[in-house]
Amino acid sequence: MTPTSTSNHGGRIVWLVAIVLALLLPELVPSKTALTKMCLIGIAIIFALSYNVLLGQTGLLSFGHAVYFGLAGFAAIHLINLIGLQQLPIPVLLVPLFAGVIGAAFGLLFGALSTRRHGTAFAMISLAIAELVAASSLILESFFGGESGITTERSAGPALFGVDLASQLQVYYLIVGWGVLSAIAMYAFTRTPLGRMATAVRDNPERAEFIGYSARVVRLLSFVISAFFAGIAGGLAAINYEIMTATNLSTAASGSVLIMVYIGGAGFFYGPVIGAVLISLIQLSLSDITPAWLLYLGLLFVVTVLFAPTGIAGLIEKHLPLLRAGVLHRLIPSYLLSGGAGLVFAAGVITLLEMNYHITLNAHEGPLLRLFWMRIDTGQLLPWAVAVLLTLGGFFLFRRTWPVVARAWNELDNRLHESMK
Repeated sequence: MTPTSTSNHGGRIVWLVAIVLALLLPELVPSKTALTKMCLIGIAIIFALSYNVLLGQTGLLSFGHAVYFGLAGFAAIHLINLIGLQQLPIPVLLVPLFAGVIGAAFGLLFGALSTRRHGTAFAMISLAIAELVAASSLILESFFGGESGITTERSAGPALFGVDLASQLQVYYLIVGWGVLSAIAMYAFTRTPLGRMATAVRDNPERAEFIGYSARVVRLLSFVISAFFAGIAGGLAAINYEIMTATNLSTAASGSVLIMVYIGGAGFFYGPVIGAVLISLIQLSLSDITPAWLLYLGLLFVVTVLFAPTGIAGLIEKHLPLLRAGVLHRLIPSYLLSGGAGLVFAAGVITLLEMNYHITLNAHEGPLLRLFWMRIDTGQLLPWAVAVLLTLGGFFLFRRTWPVVARAWNELDNRLHESMK
């Protein structure tokens, strides 16, 4: 068996384990709050994978991908309302598919305009379309419902096989089902001639044109496919939330999915899955802990851009050859050394930020702040001095210990290349 076939076999096993885990999670974590979060994460995964068809597969940086998510979501709300009025004879379980078609239709409409350009021009056109649609959502109240949005009742339609979507558990399994089908379809797209040409257009559009392919047509078809799966995510969001508002169309929503894909790793199919899970957990959990969560998210994005431009998936792929060669454990001492210094630096920065936020936004609660399982008196000089010392000391130690990691990497990399000769 060749290394490539072994890698593909291992990848299938990982995906199979992930699917089984998704099916068993409600039993492993029997909490209504956790179930709600898992539903949101599932929708985010489909949305992020759809965006990766544009960014990772075709190289199109869009600032308006939430347009297709939101428009399809609003259309899904109206479809569910028609089903509830018995004016549309389809089950609610199929609404995400119709939402995907609507997303693809808008993708064809707006993509025919935006894909005439690529690079910075495409990004600016996508941003302009996003702002146009967002502004229209507050004007066309009959479709968007104005500032209050449009609501529905997902269980109003006829039950199919005993599934009426009245419970959150049924909605979760609906999201898992559509998520698995969408992931398989998007992965299959990467293996098609069109998917491979999308990669070629991303890497060298001039050469693709030279061999007889229209780069614009390839971009447009990829755009429509991406909008289709974004529409599926929007339809699932409509079913899950039972409401769609103008915020679902905002540039903030588009920026959120961009961050998910970039931090997870746009160059790898599973990267957006990692990014969607991580960023969703930050949005859902960290926001309950600190008002500075957006700042931490921004810092994470900056650190990723500067030090890990290939994302988390890129870091994983970089370590896999060492793992297969059985030498990855030799990096652990240097990682522990540099990681410990990084944790000291992070502790100092977090302490300074949290104390500053506390005295600025929560001064009425008094000087005491609970942080790191400790009570800190922000009115005293000592906590500030310790935080500054941790920040400066941690930064200095990290700068001194990071070359140790670099030397360990170079040594193992050289040995790996020598063994492959």
